[in-house]
Amino acid sequence: MENHERFRREVATWLADNLTGEFAGVRGLGGPGREHEAFDERLAWERHLAAAGWTCLGWPTEFGGRGLSVAEQVIFHEEYAASGAPARVSHLGEQLLGPTLIAFGTPEQQRRFLPAIRAVEQLWCQGYSEPGAGSDLAAVSTTARLDDAAHGDGNGSSPANGGAAGGGWIVDGQKIWTSLAHVADWCFVLARTEPGSRRHHGLSYLLVPMDQPGVTVRPITQLTGTSEFNEVFFDGARTEAGMVVGEPGDGWRVAMGTLGFERGVSTLGQQIGFRRELDGIVAQARATGTIDDPVLRDDLVRARMELRVLRAHALRTLEREPGPDVAVGKLLWAGWHRRLGELAIRARGARGLVTGGDLDEWQRLLLFSRADTIYGGSDEIQRNIIAERVLGLPKEPRSTEERR
Repeated sequence: MENHERFRREVATWLADNLTGEFAGVRGLGGPGREHEAFDERLAWERHLAAAGWTCLGWPTEFGGRGLSVAEQVIFHEEYAASGAPARVSHLGEQLLGPTLIAFGTPEQQRRFLPAIRAVEQLWCQGYSEPGAGSDLAAVSTTARLDDAAHGDGNGSSPANGGAAGGGWIVDGQKIWTSLAHVADWCFVLARTEPGSRRHHGLSYLLVPMDQPGVTVRPITQLTGTSEFNEVFFDGARTEAGMVVGEPGDGWRVAMGTLGFERGVSTLGQQIGFRRELDGIVAQARATGTIDDPVLRDDLVRARMELRVLRAHALRTLEREPGPDVAVGKLLWAGWHRRLGELAIRARGARGLVTGGDLDEWQRLLLFSRADTIYGGSDEIQRNIIAERVLGLPKEPRSTEERR
């Protein structure tokens, strides 16, 4: 359509004009396994995007967004990736929490948080996984209790810890694999608020400030040597009584809504990055001569065909409201990207197996992509979701303890 092509030119032109000067050096930086790269500069770039109206494109206009269509959002993310612009630093706020607050939040919560997310003035992290509740999110054991002695006003008024001093929710427990917790201002936390409850029942979705004495963040060193994942310990951490999204005890429904938003239009931009990686691997194979291996060559062709299937599937699922079938997309791209990391080393030949100390981009791809089939919902969990909630197959047998 002509208006879509016009919008594509507008996006491409703006990016070309603005990825210059002070922002020229951030091209291609950041992303999974590389979040440590030029973080402050990327944050400045994202605030520059916000000032020009290029954040929260799909949010309704009444919430500060631009109300763009899915097709226009896809165009933006594709052009953003194609331009070599740096990885975003506020994805968790813009793509996950923002839509969750729009769908489930109170007017007070929306007024308090949405403008700051849109302007990239507050960064968020996700407090879901725990040492004993990674893939099995319903096994969450982090607790929160309401201190009736005093309550905040629900608007996050205290500059130190969200106005919660002396009242509100008191949170205790541990979260793990918390991306970018070390730079986040707030965390959306799934916690058990009904004593004695089990599985999906009795959970609440809380908004907890990170800058307070009751929160400790401990970086986790990954195979790549970087530390974008963290352990987060809540020891009497506080947040206001009004900082529960949805009703207390209804946290599972809200949390599942957030996961549905996670599989949004940004996945199309992600696939542009995948294509760039695949092109680089093909170039490596030609340079090293491994392209002459017929098995490797066939696998590279298969990878390109599968990437086209990923795009077709993503476009089809974006045409409807997020549902359990979004698990198919996660299952597909995670396995594909993990295999791509293995292809990268095969294309390098023997030299890909050694390092002089620092990992090159292909070695980092191999190591970090091992986590793709685990984080964001493991392959096993995605298959269960597809089997039970999409195909209607019998539920997986659970232990007596889990059925209680």
